[in-house]
Amino acid sequence: MKKYFLITTPLENTWRDDVPVLFLGEWCRRFSQKERWENIDAEVLPYHWDDRDRLHSDYQYLQVFYEQLLQDLTVQLNQIHGVEHSLRYWRILIGPWLGYFIQVLFDRWTSIHDAINKYEFSGTIIQVGQEETLVPYNMTHFMKLIVRDDWNHHIYANILTKSTGLHCETRVAQQTNKQSRVVNNTNWSKKIKESFLAFSDKILLSLTRDTDGFFLTTYLKRIDEIKLCLRINQVPRFLGKTPTVKVPFDSSERKWKLLGESQSEFESYIRALIPQQIPTAYLEGYKTLNEQAADMSWPKNPKVIWTSSSYNTDDIFKIYAAEKVEQGSPLVIGQHGGGIGTHLWAFYEEHQIFISDVYLSWGWTEISQPKIKPVGQLKCKYSLGVQHAEKNGIMLVTVKMPRYSYHIFSSPIASQWLAYFNDQCEFVETLIAPIRDVLTVRLKTDDYGWDPIDRWKDRFPNVEVDEGNSNIVNLIENSRLYIATYNATTFLESFTMDIPTVMYWNPNHWELRDSAIPYFDDLKRVGILHETPISAAQHVNTIWEDVDAWWYSRDVQIALEIFKERYSSISREGVVDRVKYALDEAISTSKKSEKLL
Repeated sequence: MKKYFLITTPLENTWRDDVPVLFLGEWCRRFSQKERWENIDAEVLPYHWDDRDRLHSDYQYLQVFYEQLLQDLTVQLNQIHGVEHSLRYWRILIGPWLGYFIQVLFDRWTSIHDAINKYEFSGTIIQVGQEETLVPYNMTHFMKLIVRDDWNHHIYANILTKSTGLHCETRVAQQTNKQSRVVNNTNWSKKIKESFLAFSDKILLSLTRDTDGFFLTTYLKRIDEIKLCLRINQVPRFLGKTPTVKVPFDSSERKWKLLGESQSEFESYIRALIPQQIPTAYLEGYKTLNEQAADMSWPKNPKVIWTSSSYNTDDIFKIYAAEKVEQGSPLVIGQHGGGIGTHLWAFYEEHQIFISDVYLSWGWTEISQPKIKPVGQLKCKYSLGVQHAEKNGIMLVTVKMPRYSYHIFSSPIASQWLAYFNDQCEFVETLIAPIRDVLTVRLKTDDYGWDPIDRWKDRFPNVEVDEGNSNIVNLIENSRLYIATYNATTFLESFTMDIPTVMYWNPNHWELRDSAIPYFDDLKRVGILHETPISAAQHVNTIWEDVDAWWYSRDVQIALEIFKERYSSISREGVVDRVKYALDEAISTSKKSEKLL
């Protein structure tokens, strides 16, 4: 049988090109390295989650396993730190990291073992010498690490050495590691504004009370948040970014084992790896994290806590919220974007609803989740007052997805981004030339190493590509049509801004829950949503000369109003009124006299 040399990442220090090779996935083959890999005798391992039924089944299994590990870590961390915190406390603090970590490791483990089971190998090369630098300091650092080549190479190497008999040649890790493109987008006016708000907040602090509600990154407009504070009889605050906890790795703190029952080799493996990979903020830096949270000028006994995004990566906020929730303060989470309420599965949505006492949606509800309160679109995006039909441009808005999987939700994962990119190319190819000539492709500032600029220029040298650092409002103001290509916030905002919008995506990569399907079917019926890029482009070709006749037709407007009322409503009585009512309900039903489980 033919033997292959295994390559797990794009790190060329670990490659060989003199023997047949197996690339573990498309993430190994950077477009910018094409001249190196296109002439190698190579195969690429089929991606295990191209079977989406398998993906959904694995997600459900990992959710069950996550709950088991969270309970075991609660016992372990309480013992290590000499505390007696509840499961909910640790869920708020470490839940995002643990959930993502389990899903990431299961993907890496499965890829390695699929390869070992299907191919014969002559060996592989692994890098050593940087292990401690690849342990995250905190959740933000973890999110950066899991999309990096060196961290993923380290994890693949660890799996290979701990659970397979594959021969691994070791090499000292190189210091350089080519990562994804990030555009420097310094906004000096924003920095000046932040400095002014910080100064103002110091003055307002003297007028606050320890029982005031605490609001951080709510996604409300500044003026609406001020109105809300006045409505609940408290002084508004202008809070800046919280500091970052960065405590060094200490191997002496990591000699413990995560106890508990394992049902598979993978479960045993991850229990052994967690003590080595848990962020230092939750272990070596736990005391520091507590001290920094206590030093913040935040209410000591808040009657309510509300955030829309700090629940995930802001460790100081999370430990503050976890402590106050145990003392009885209700936690309110606000929806921070699209996809939530429509994805067939999404860990980050389940986590938000689970940890909150009240969840503020943009309009949708679920009978099985009474804590979900529809308040409308928190960002309150309104029409720019532009006559889009008179404009000449068309904007195609694209999504960024990591080359390696991260947290799981119904969307393209890892190498499936290439299918997504090919859909965009097919759309552009189907446009008639006069429309293609005025097209702008809007990218994201972080490309995760997919090199999309190079790919676009290779396929369409004459198409205008915006790298993501220009003002999107300016692009919208000059666009006749807005093209949305993924199920997220993008089209919810364009709908409420009354921008003529055409959408398309692969329904096999953006699975919808049953309750959402009828609403999206209505968008399909009137030509807003399409399942193929060709259908979308043909529709654009047809309506281009008179967009208003289509967009403002009775059928389109009725479908839009029904959809917006469900998923992105602008409430008649105002978002401030609805939020206040939901917060009042959370406060009135809170149990501040007893610990919450």
